Amino acid sequence: MTRTNGASGGGGGQQAAGKLPRKRFYRARAHSNPLSDSHFPIPISPDDVELSQHYPRYFPADKDEHGDGEVAAPRIRFADVGCGFGGLLVGLSPIFPDKLMIGMELRDKVTEYVKERVLALRASNPGQYDNISVVRTNSMKYIPNYFRKAQLSKMFFLFPDPHFKEKNHRRRVISMQLLDEYAYVMEVGGIIYTITDVEELGIWMRSCLEKHSLFEAVPDEEIKVDPVVKLLSTATEEGQKVARNGGQTFQAIFRRISLQEE
Repeated sequence: MTRTNGASGGGGGQQAAGKLPRKRFYRARAHSNPLSDSHFPIPISPDDVELSQHYPRYFPADKDEHGDGEVAAPRIRFADVGCGFGGLLVGLSPIFPDKLMIGMELRDKVTEYVKERVLALRASNPGQYDNISVVRTNSMKYIPNYFRKAQLSKMFFLFPDPHFKEKNHRRRVISMQLLDEYAYVMEVGGIIYTITDVEELGIWMRSCLEKHSLFEAVPDEEIKVDPVVKLLSTATEEGQKVARNGGQTFQAIFRRISLQEE
């Protein structure tokens, strides 16, 4: 079984209990090549994701893994792809305390920061933030290794790398090909949230979602009452920077739908 690096492992001893880590010690390059191979463990299948490392409150390491069969084990339901420093996860956790969420981040130093942040929040707020975690991985390659068919109810793509050059558009985290994979791991009715401050990328992401047969736009009246939407532009470091500079953002929020032939 391949081990994944959850928020409950690695580096926790370096941080005083309840003390938030300092971002300046975890800074990394803003851009990473999502098509390159990196050296980190990948689970062979969703069954090999060691949830006890990520959510020890829900999956005690010493618990009989077969359980008593009476209550189905919870599954990860939200995925923040390219989670950065974890601001969205922290914002979502108290709003959906019964939902397990995971951030997926390619940069190693940033992943370590989120791990330490989650551990510190858990230590200073007993009983809270036990439902969020992070894993270092390449989501463009390994989404099916982490999630079963129709497992996720929400996916987030906040301020992704625009990859401006046309030859690098294949590196964009929203594309027709990748939407096939996202549709596979999302339940019918699940929602994809995207936001960017780059107009051209915003048009690109919306266009891909509009063209895909398994997604449809969420009506404006639903978006206005969705408690998640405000967090898209306020919870992350990137969103806060755009707001400080008076920048404009472009959202595309779409729902997974069903086709008769599925």
